[in-house]
This record gives sequence, C-alpha cells and structure tokens, in this order.
Amino acid sequence: MDVDKYIESQVKYKDSLILLRNILLKTELEESLKWSAPVYTINGKNVIGLAAFKNHFCIWFFNGVFLKDEKKLLVTAQEKTKALRQMRFESINDIDEDTVLAYAKEAIENQKLGKELKPTKKGKTVNIPEALNAKLKTNSDLKAAFSALTPGKQREYCEHIASAKREATKESRLEKITPLILQGVGLHDKYKNC
Repeated sequence: MDVDKYIESQVKYKDSLILLRNILLKTELEESLKWSAPVYTINGKNVIGLAAFKNHFCIWFFNGVFLKDEKKLLVTAQEKTKALRQMRFESINDIDEDTVLAYAKEAIENQKLGKELKPTKKGKTVNIPEALNAKLKTNSDLKAAFSALTPGKQREYCEHIASAKREATKESRLEKITPLILQGVGLHDKYKNC
C-alpha cells in the first residue's frame, strides 16, 4: 500500500488528509508509508505522521514534546507516550494551513538540531538461576545460543526455571528448554505467531 491508497481508504477524512498532505509536501520532508500510515522524514528520521481514527484525524509529531505549542493545539495521545504529540482535527474546517505549516517547520528544525527524546531502557536485568548457570558453564554451545537470544527471551527461560519450587522440576524444565535454546527460539514463540 502506498500513501495514495491509504488516503483513498480513509473515506470519512479523505479530503482533510489530502489537504494536510499537500501542506506537508510544501516542506523538505520526504513522504513514505510506515505502520500502514503516511510518515514524513528528514535524513531518515521520523518527524511527522498522518492518521485517521473513528472520530478524528491528526498529525503526529514524533518529537512533539519539543514544540513550543504557543496555540496549545497539541495533545498527548496516551499517558505512556513521552515524546509524541498530536494535533487533532474533527473536520477540514479545523485546519489552519499557516499554523500546520509553522508547526511542521518547527518540527523539522528541531530534528535538524538533533532534538530527540531517546527511549530509556527499562533496566531489567537477566537473573540466571543456578541450575541454568551451571549448565551454561559446562556446555559452550548452549552458552553461545543463550547469549544470542534477546534479553526478553533470556528472561522468559530464566523465569520459567526459577518459578519451579522443586529441584527436580527445575531440572526437568531445564532438559525441556535446552533444545529450544539451541534452536534460538523463545519459550513462548509458538504462541506469539498465532
């Protein structure tokens, strides 16, 4: 799907999205389609996105937290979003072309200046249970395969073994997961692809 097809599919807000797109195409931003929606980038960095929802359409500013927002038009879409800000509209009459262009130019300038809110790591550490640690020390293939897993997959395996109360259960679980680790798959991968 390309941007034209995306806009065509948004019957309710088609004309509004065309207007916003035309405003953004007046800038130096490059248009692409990411996450099934139009995204506008500069130097490979996401700056602005367009989206349509049931009761509104909006412009996403990927690092909108740095915009001055003197007209108080930006909202945080969700509590957990740190940098993203939305400029929401309910009809084409809500769009002030000069304002949208001014916000877009400020977002572009901020990106050029390197203003980005970098995601912070959660800092979850992988606590390897003794039974698994002992096996990793004696089996270099298993150790290499375990190290190649993502931290999330490593945590899944560690928590699976650590949650067993009896040593016999820990050993039994360790035997069952060893082939999975050697294959480079996660404990719950078969359920994630359903």
